[in-house]
Amino acid sequence: MTAETAVTILGMAFYLAAAGTTVLLEVWRERSPSLSIGLVLAGQLVHGIGIGLRWERLGHGPYVNLYEILSSSIHTLHTAVILAVLVVPRLKPMLVVLLPLLTPMVLWFLLVPPADSLVPVTYATVWLPVHVWLGKIFMGIMFIAVGGSTVILLRWWFGGGLFPMLPRSEAIDDIDTRLVLLAFVFDCAMLVAGAAWAQDAWGRYWSWDPLETWSFLTWLAVATFLHLRLAMRLRPHVPAMVLIAVFFLAYYTFFGMPFVSTSAHKGIF
Repeated sequence: MTAETAVTILGMAFYLAAAGTTVLLEVWRERSPSLSIGLVLAGQLVHGIGIGLRWERLGHGPYVNLYEILSSSIHTLHTAVILAVLVVPRLKPMLVVLLPLLTPMVLWFLLVPPADSLVPVTYATVWLPVHVWLGKIFMGIMFIAVGGSTVILLRWWFGGGLFPMLPRSEAIDDIDTRLVLLAFVFDCAMLVAGAAWAQDAWGRYWSWDPLETWSFLTWLAVATFLHLRLAMRLRPHVPAMVLIAVFFLAYYTFFGMPFVSTSAHKGIF
């Protein structure tokens, strides 16, 4: 096992330990999340070293094949979680929801072979990393909103007494809407950067290939959520369910469609 693989696996172990610790602390009624945050930060440190070692060895960023995309996305999603709870301390109790929600992605990543990949000629443009990182910011913000929606739905199903340290469901619903509005800005910027990349790579801004079509559907779904939330008076659990559905659509667009599409605009296994 190479040092690159070892530190990456160690990072995943820290993430899994953080998720498990958060749940145990909730069961024990221990409200201090410092240990969980520390485990995530440790995971990000060693995982980041693994990403850096691979980047130096292959000479390209972590955005070519499924292994790299999952790895970098796990890192950025955990970063989004830590930033959210540090910037808005009252959201720290949401760690018990957010970290376990990332566990399936971490386990999926551990099952993906760490295959090397070469950068296609069409990736040789500054617009690609801009496009990729705007997308990661979009997904990170949406994921925090999904955590809030999950809290709302758990309260709706099992009683409003859950997560007493968090704001009321109506307040979380308002926070979610603001987060989705911010995410929508990055989604729009991501599409613009993607169009610029497509122009450099294939000589056209848009061609309605499968991934572009699903990206547009995701954009339309986010816009529809915002329209429903701002134009209608809905009980918090209704937009919460819609938001989670929108996130799953975005998740498939990012981590499913690029690897089943037969068009030139696709990822590499």
